[in-house]
Amino acid sequence: MTNFVFVLLPAILAGIVQGVTGFGSAIVLMVFLPTILPIPQSAGVASLIMSVANIMLAWRYRHSVKFKRIIWPFLVYASVAFMALKLVNLIDVHLLKAMLGGLLVALSLYFLFVKSDSKKHYPIYIAIIFMVVSGFFNGLFGIGGPLMALYFLSLAKTKEEYLACIQTFFLMDQLYITSVRFYNGILGVNDIPLILFGVVGGVIGTMIANRITVHMNIKMIQTCVFVLIGVSGLFYLFQ
Repeated sequence: MTNFVFVLLPAILAGIVQGVTGFGSAIVLMVFLPTILPIPQSAGVASLIMSVANIMLAWRYRHSVKFKRIIWPFLVYASVAFMALKLVNLIDVHLLKAMLGGLLVALSLYFLFVKSDSKKHYPIYIAIIFMVVSGFFNGLFGIGGPLMALYFLSLAKTKEEYLACIQTFFLMDQLYITSVRFYNGILGVNDIPLILFGVVGGVIGTMIANRITVHMNIKMIQTCVFVLIGVSGLFYLFQ
């Protein structure tokens, strides 16, 4: 019953959120998983729970993926995530989380009420900051989506292009960061039954999301992304 409440149901919700907005599954799962697992382990389990769902989404939108748009951001993001994994037990990140939360809430409000269109490429230094901050928090908590969502959304012309790029990006991240977590002993074979239980929920949620996104355009996806970025910020602020 505990697994059902803290893994399966959140995984279904996570699949819906990820399928519609392109990110956010880890935010949903990290509300629940730390109640039954240590935070570093929770981050690893949360990432793997969505692995099959990410494969489904990446495959569905594969014809719209732009690999050149993904490779160099991934290299920056993955490098920082690797370094953050080494610091997970050494630093107190509560202040950093609060600062990031405030930034995300401010960005959400800005895009929702001041500048409703994000169709503008960010300067290279802003893009790099997004990648570094996202990689850092992905390594620590498995939550690196909000700023990367803004980055890929700013480059996309269609919802298919946006979802293809961000899902392929996160799939690459899952393969890489999961390998590092297993190598460092953060994850082990004992976690596999719980992960498989969650995978079922993630797939169910993704199937529901696919039925929703059929009726959405890029503008509607944008609004959902901006709202979820604000929710992500509140999560960081008050966790």
